[in-house]
Formats: sequence, structure tokens, C-alpha cells
Amino acid sequence: MSLGVGQLGDRGVSPEALREPAIVARSAQRRAPRWLWIAAAAVLVPAVVPLAFLGARVLGATDAAWQVLFSGRTFELVLRSMAFTTAVTISAAVIGVGAAWLTLRLDLAWRRTFTVLIALPLVIPSYVLALTFLSFFGPRGLFADVTGFGLPSITGFLGAWIVLTLSTYPYVFLIVRSALRRLDPSLEEAARGLGASPWRTFRTITLPQLRPAIAAGSLLVALYTLSDFGAVSLMRFDAFTRVIYAQYAGRIDRTPAAVLAVVLILIALVVLWAEQRSRGRAQYFSRRPSRALRRLVVTGRQRVAAYGALVTIVLAGVGLPVATLTAWLIRGLARGDTIDMRWGAVTGSVTGSLAAALIAMAAAVPVTILTVRYRSRAAAWLDRSVYVVFSIPHITVALAVVFFGAQYLGPLYQSFTVLAIVYATLFLAQATGAAGAALLQVNPHLEEAARGLGRSERSTIREITVPLMWRGLLTGGALVFLTTMKELPATLLLRPTGFDTMAVRIWSTANEFFYARAAAPALLLLAISAIPMYLMLSRLRDPGT
Repeated sequence: MSLGVGQLGDRGVSPEALREPAIVARSAQRRAPRWLWIAAAAVLVPAVVPLAFLGARVLGATDAAWQVLFSGRTFELVLRSMAFTTAVTISAAVIGVGAAWLTLRLDLAWRRTFTVLIALPLVIPSYVLALTFLSFFGPRGLFADVTGFGLPSITGFLGAWIVLTLSTYPYVFLIVRSALRRLDPSLEEAARGLGASPWRTFRTITLPQLRPAIAAGSLLVALYTLSDFGAVSLMRFDAFTRVIYAQYAGRIDRTPAAVLAVVLILIALVVLWAEQRSRGRAQYFSRRPSRALRRLVVTGRQRVAAYGALVTIVLAGVGLPVATLTAWLIRGLARGDTIDMRWGAVTGSVTGSLAAALIAMAAAVPVTILTVRYRSRAAAWLDRSVYVVFSIPHITVALAVVFFGAQYLGPLYQSFTVLAIVYATLFLAQATGAAGAALLQVNPHLEEAARGLGRSERSTIREITVPLMWRGLLTGGALVFLTTMKELPATLLLRPTGFDTMAVRIWSTANEFFYARAAAPALLLLAISAIPMYLMLSRLRDPGT
């Protein structure tokens, strides 16, 4: 007997969900309130500035800039970047989904500890992770100093792929884990009751229900990989972003870089189109009340394999970087180096990240509701615009804001307010991705019932919709907070006078090869970021606990 979601429901997850097509249709056909569109438009205002700036620069491009666009070198860069992004996305999705399932569905000890440790690479800047791998591997690396045996260098595609996979898989892990907690366990229990193995149950029942969450996390991975500069630069891998940054730094006329940035936006649109095609039209909610799922009890080799997989992920993503940073710090102190910890940088990182997270969570509400509950062509373009901004290299957005702000923002130019808004705009896709995956699992019947009882649209959103999607909003806010903690290019260009962050301190010292001085703020950044992540994940009790 073949088991699968399709057998239990033609286009949904459960038989109950199949009885709700009229509700879903009414949600999609009902016109969105005007105030919701106004709120969403206000959210996109900061995004319009860099996009308009790029458009103006490209329209006024010289012949030399267009020659760059149609050169064979550019075509080669497009193919290389797409292949690299695909490789990173697939590997990050496999690790993220696998780790989420292992920490939630198996009866393993220390699940909460593993959850925090597995998510921690998200707070390590990609350039710091690249530096630690370069320092550890190689004929004269840290491993060779300790053991006497040199390891091969991992520069190029291999090193960039490993580093960015480890930097980005937490996007998939956190979003999928949040969605996995909300799944109706009855389908999995029914499949196992009919004799399906755990792997077959996961493949045919669990995985199809997780498709929106996997797509949202994978989209963030792909767009982050497209826009990353630090890791690919240090690993000497010629991705698209490295060439764009070289155009900005090495030319007086930066129009060719703007042209290449537009090409990067077009690549991001292709990625967005592919992600939306992967969603399908299935409904992912259930009318059954949430209840605890009995975890699978594994013994023997299966238990050893599960622990081995989790420990390997933790060692690669956290253990090796922390050990390398600690070794740098100890060696520096042994040589008599002084560790200059500037606590103003710590304050700047925390306040800037917290402000960005709160702004992004508030901004994600109208965008998510429009794109999920009021599906239309305009709402789809609204969703695409948010992700396109996320895909633009941060220095491109920052330069656009500098150009606009110097002429029109007056006293707000290079203020903390502008910096926090730019942060939230850059990483809004992280908040909307997690919130959208959560809202897709909320049965719209609850909102319809509230409106049928006389509640206004605004009251229904405030009292019903937002509370039901708060886990996704919290996950998205945590992603924005942790990513902002390590943001560098926009901070360098837009920070107010006297404003400093730990990311700036790490980059400035590591760029001058003062690894011992870079180790202390890097370790502190990791410790500070681990605290809110632990508190967030510990408050979200696992089903069955």
C-alpha cells in the first residue's frame, strides 16, 4: 500500500483541510483593506531608494558599462554563481532539515542543547568562519602545528562551499523546526501504524508538509549566498559579488558595478520564481487541535548514527571556529599582545540588532498577511520586492542610501534611526519568510469565524492572526537580530560618528592580520548572540515535553 500526503488528501495535508476550499478561496478573493496596503507600502519605501538608484545609474550607463554586461566574463560569472548558489542551498537544506527532524522527532538526550549549538553558526560572520578554516587547514595551519601533519588547503570552490553551507544551514534549521513543531502528528502515527518505516514516513508524510518552510529557508540561503562577499573573497573564489565589490573599489566610475548589481537582481528574481513554483497550491493547515507526538525510540546503531550526525554538525559549525579563535587568543596573550575590548562596540551591536529585529517584526506583519491571506499579482510582487532587496549586496544598498541621504535626509543622514531602518530593510525577508511559513499553517477558518462574529478586519488581525503566527514572527525576529549582529558593509558606510560594532572591530583587526585581537571580540560576539538564541529556543517547548 502506498502511503503519502496525496493519498490522504488530493491537494492538502489532511481530510479536514480538504473541506475548507471555500474558506481559502474567500480569503484569496476578498479585497485587502486599504490600510494594510498603505502599511506594506510604507515598509517598502526604504527599499525603493536603492532600487531607484540602481535603475538611474544603469539607464545612464556608458558604452563601457554595457560592454561589461555582455562580455563572456560576465556570462561565466553568472554560471559560476548560479552553480555555487545551488550547491550551497542543497547542502544547507539537507543539513537543516535533517537536524530539525533529529532534534524534534527522535528520543535523544540533550535535544535543547543540540538545538542551540546547531543554530549558533548563524551568529558567526561568514568572513570569521572563513578565516578560522583558512587558519586551521593548510600545510602551515593550526592542525599542522599541533599534529605535525599538514592538511590540504581548502581555498576556492570547496572552501567557499563549506563555509557558506555552515553559515547558512541554520536558516533552514530554525524555520523548518518551527514548522515541524506545528504539524498534526496523526498522519505520521497513522503511517507508522500501517507499517511504514520512520524513513518512509518522513519522506512521504512529513517532508511534503514541510515544503513551505523548506522553501522559505532555502530561499534565504540562496539569496544570502548570492550577496555574500566576505567568505568568497577570503577563499579566493570569483563569485559575482566579489567582482561587483572590485568594480566599486577599483574604479572611479562605478556604473559598471551598478550594471552587474542589476544582473544580480535578475538572478535573484529567477531564484524567487523557482521558489514560488515549488510551493504549489496545497494547503498546509489542519483543523485538528495540536497534541503531543510520541517520539521515535531509536537504539543501537541508529542512536549512535543520530548522535554522530548531530555532533559532526556542531563540531564543524561551532567547535572548530571556537577552538581556532581560542587558540588565536591564547597565542596572542602568550606573546604579550594586549586585548583591547571596546564595550561601546558591544552596546552598539546589541542596540542596533534589537532595533532592527523589532522594526522587521512589525514590518513583516502587513507584508505576510497580504502575501498569504490576500493572494494576488500585486501581493506576489510585494513578496518578490522584499526578497530582491535581501539579495542586493549590502554595500550597494548602503551606497544608494548615502547618495540619497546626503541630498534629502538632512539631519537624519548617518543617524542611528536610518541605520536601524536599513538593517531591518536588508533582512526583512528573514522575518517574512519565517512568518509566512507559520501563517500558512494557520487555518483561515478561525479568522473567518471572527469576522462572521462581527470583528473588524483590523481587530481580527490584531487578536487572531498575529497571536497565531507569533512563533514564526519570533523566529524571524531572532534571525534578523542574529544576522544584524554580524553585518559589516552597511555598518561601515552608514554608522553615525562614534558608533561602533563588534563586527567592525573584528573586521578591522583581522584584515590587518591581528588574529589575536580579532579573536576576543569574535568570541564575545558568539557568546552574546548565544544568550538570546538559547532563551528563545528554551521558551519554545518541544511537543511532548
